[in-house]
Amino acid sequence: MVSQKTEDRRAAGQRIISNARRMRHEPTDAERKFWFAVRGRQFGGYKFKRQYPVGPYIADFVCLEQKLIVELDGGQHGLAEHEEYDVARTTYLKMRGFRVLRYWNDELLRMPDVILEDVLRALTAPSPDRLRRSTSPPAGAR
Repeated sequence: MVSQKTEDRRAAGQRIISNARRMRHEPTDAERKFWFAVRGRQFGGYKFKRQYPVGPYIADFVCLEQKLIVELDGGQHGLAEHEEYDVARTTYLKMRGFRVLRYWNDELLRMPDVILEDVLRALTAPSPDRLRRSTSPPAGAR
């Protein structure tokens, strides 16, 4: 027998997956433009997924191998109540090891090359985890 809490958690997970699927089929103009630039490993060889569930949230775009999330925000994100949500969301994602880049939709539509260069820089920059590992001497080299 499955507990009510487990059933509720499963139902919530299914709702998130359904929302992600719906969002993939209804992209904004900015999401469509970004996806066209990064899909199919054509962007520096990095694989991106779109509208990807991460815990209780859906990331607009994620490169799992680099643990990088790119969020494209519309006008609703400027509202005070949405800012609190975005802060909580970003905190959650960072606690799971992701780096989060946020851009306004109109920024991407006006200056896509600038945004894409910024994303590529973030992908190729050493992550804090790799820096920490690389400063330790290799095993047996003491």
